Amino acid sequence: MNTPADEYDWPTCIACCRPLWETEVGRQACRPCEEKTAKRLAEFPGLFEQLNTTASLMRGARKVGAATSGSRTPPIPPRLEVLSLVAAGGVATRLRDIEDSWRAVLGWTVAPWRGSPAEAVPEHTKFLINNLPWACDAYDSIGQDIDDLRRLRSECTAALTGERRPGRVNVGFCPVTDEAGDPCANQLTASAGSPHIQCGNCGTEWPDMAAWRDLSQAQEAATETEAAA
Repeated sequence: MNTPADEYDWPTCIACCRPLWETEVGRQACRPCEEKTAKRLAEFPGLFEQLNTTASLMRGARKVGAATSGSRTPPIPPRLEVLSLVAAGGVATRLRDIEDSWRAVLGWTVAPWRGSPAEAVPEHTKFLINNLPWACDAYDSIGQDIDDLRRLRSECTAALTGERRPGRVNVGFCPVTDEAGDPCANQLTASAGSPHIQCGNCGTEWPDMAAWRDLSQAQEAATETEAAA
């Protein structure tokens, strides 16, 4: 007969699903996720400045010397991913939306800085960094915000480098079991650009297509075992 102690599920980080350390119990997100998110947030002002400069060059707004008065520097071919990140709905708006959701839970007024995106991004970033410890400790939706910030930073760096990141798709749950026989069950993803799969929770890797077949068989066996339980 199972006792309440046997049925107890150790709390996990809602952002990365890693079991929390004993000193983290009661938090929503683990400290490694908090530290990584703080570093990402600190990069946004610099990333935005680079994006904004790139966007200005793309618009071809600089005039050349007096000898060719009235002509313009030929614009760099516009890339919509750069322009969209510096415009309304881009970096500043997405940071503002996260800030406003935190302020609503805290009972504070909406973000007071509503100037240009270039003026607003450093202010939103400062607020989010200052209040990140609270959010990781007590904010129920911090997992989604951490993921949104990670994706936003990836979009910014990809736009600056011109990198085209291959999409990722879900490929089922991790079938690896621990010493107690409990499945990891973390959602696995794969990229169209690489056959390599690695579980973000237990670290197990499936490096090639042959390993994919082993993974598929293990997932089917785990599903059958669960259905028979």
